[in-house]
Parts: sequence; C-alpha cells; structure tokens
Amino acid sequence: MSVVRINAINVPAERAEAMAARFAARAGQVDKTDGFEEFQLLRPSDGRDTWLVYTRWADQESFDGWVASQAFNQGHAKPEGAQAPVATGSELWAFDLEQHTTRA
Repeated sequence: MSVVRINAINVPAERAEAMAARFAARAGQVDKTDGFEEFQLLRPSDGRDTWLVYTRWADQESFDGWVASQAFNQGHAKPEGAQAPVATGSELWAFDLEQHTTRA
C-alpha cells in the first residue's frame, strides 16, 4: 500500500503569494519520479500559516529516491533573485495509506 509524506511548511501571510509562485515555477519535477502517485499543495484557508505539501508514493524506496535525486535538490534550491526564504520552518510528517476511497 502507498506511503504519504506531508511537508508542513510555516509561511507568514505576507509571503503566501511568493510561496504559491515558487511552487508554480517548480511544477512538473516530482511527477517524473518512479513510484510517484500524487501531489497536492494545500494553502490554509482558516487563518493558519501552515501550508501542506502532500505527496503519495508507491513505497518508501520511491520517496527516498526522490529525496536523493538531483531534481529534488534543484527544486529545493533558493530561487535565483530570491531575497529571503518564504518559510519560517517546516516539518515532515510520514503516514502509511491505510484506506483510500474515491467517488465512483
């Protein structure tokens, strides 16, 4: 069964648009990776400052391969011309997919 990795990223409200722009500029990197299944960038809408980067993988080895890849390093490098980091902190959450349902 799949594994889910969520990067919970603290982004001050005044940096939200920069966060969205940085992810838009990196679109398409992760989905070329073997074992990749799904990506979602979740922007808070309830006053929180924590964005969630949701990824689902076929297995732990696939996720580890992504983290060790050159594409990961390029995607997580400071963008050229960036004045400051967008985030003030982050935390990686790990889950195993126990159940999954989609609309029929």
